[in-house]
Amino acid sequence: MNSRKLTAWALGLGHSLVIGHRSWVILLCAFAAVAPSSRAVPGFTKFQDLNTVFNVPLWQSESLWTENEREVGKRLGWPEESRTTTLASYRLYPKDDARVLGARPYSLAFYADKGRVTQVSMVFANHGDRCNARQFEQDTQKIEAALKPMLGEPVQTFFGQTRKIRYKVRRWNWKGHAILLETPESYVGLRVIPAELADREGRADVIGYQQLRDTLSQRVKKRDSGDVIVSEIPMVDQGPKGYCVPATWERYLRYIGIQADMYVLALAGQTKVGGGTSANLMFENVEALARRNGRRFEQLSLTLTVPNLAKYIDKGFPLMWGIFFDPELDKGISVRSKERLAVTDWKAWPEKLKGARNVPKVGKKHLKMPDSPGAEVNNGHVRMITGYNAKTGEVAISDSWGKRFEERWATVEEAQAMTQHETAFWNVRW
Repeated sequence: MNSRKLTAWALGLGHSLVIGHRSWVILLCAFAAVAPSSRAVPGFTKFQDLNTVFNVPLWQSESLWTENEREVGKRLGWPEESRTTTLASYRLYPKDDARVLGARPYSLAFYADKGRVTQVSMVFANHGDRCNARQFEQDTQKIEAALKPMLGEPVQTFFGQTRKIRYKVRRWNWKGHAILLETPESYVGLRVIPAELADREGRADVIGYQQLRDTLSQRVKKRDSGDVIVSEIPMVDQGPKGYCVPATWERYLRYIGIQADMYVLALAGQTKVGGGTSANLMFENVEALARRNGRRFEQLSLTLTVPNLAKYIDKGFPLMWGIFFDPELDKGISVRSKERLAVTDWKAWPEKLKGARNVPKVGKKHLKMPDSPGAEVNNGHVRMITGYNAKTGEVAISDSWGKRFEERWATVEEAQAMTQHETAFWNVRW
């Protein structure tokens, strides 16, 4: 008698004896539970088998959450994207021929806190990379087909903390890991997170108000040059897509202790194919997410001057900032920021900035995309203001384009010229 027939026989016999012989039923059900089965049993799946199915050496043991993040990054070969005193992230934008779970990944990333991995994010077909509906469907099918034989049927559940940032997911559990297949309308993603975090639908522990305020104030660094700069802001590299708004908001949210992902935020902000986000809609949804985590954001009406910026920077609050991007102006800022790194005579430096004081106002316009002949995008952009120098009349700016753009310096006049309007600033409300 084969295992399937034996199990059926045991269960059938147990059913016939249920009235008069309860102990027999218990014995036979226990026997049936350990009998071999053709169905996947997640508890018996080995991490080596998962690595094979993923086509990525994600696991080195049965718990990803106990591994050293630097060792994981080295093993995966994913470049370090960001590092603060406690937080780190690694991100790879794979080549076209890369395959994970049988599908083509566009972004592979993992996050860490205090040296330990906290979650893995894999993004496949998505609007930011101009994928079509057929690609969405195919990637979903491929990923499910790869995981089901190993982990069985997924559970249909929800993930996300607010009405707008909440969506259905397919969830598999494996030894303290929740593997979530996310298929909202704007992307196909796979997230690996601790099971208890998935049980809370992604809501992390809330940091106390006073504790966070004290922490942020300690992140303000003052340099001999006169620079006052907010440190410890995570970097997110938005990659080859117009995700400046969701990527920059992810940075800010993670800076104040709220877990965020630019692809989920792009969904909330209705980021269009290839980029383009409603700043007001994004703010509305970020505000809802912040309230869920005991925080509030506000839109400011602000004249961009050093004294006005100092009111926020001195407390450890960077400013979200809406601008009109000008390629030539930005190129000049990059060149001068590189030169600035070698400055030793700070009294003489303002003299070299005179040419950057009289700057014409940058208006709204369309820019040609060098990688897509004939395609154009508007020049609206969101970046952060992270510091100032009252002696030199400069402000520190930060873009979600990788480490090289984490800190650059523009004159106050350049910053004023590119500002969209006086209400194009957002900040934490205290």
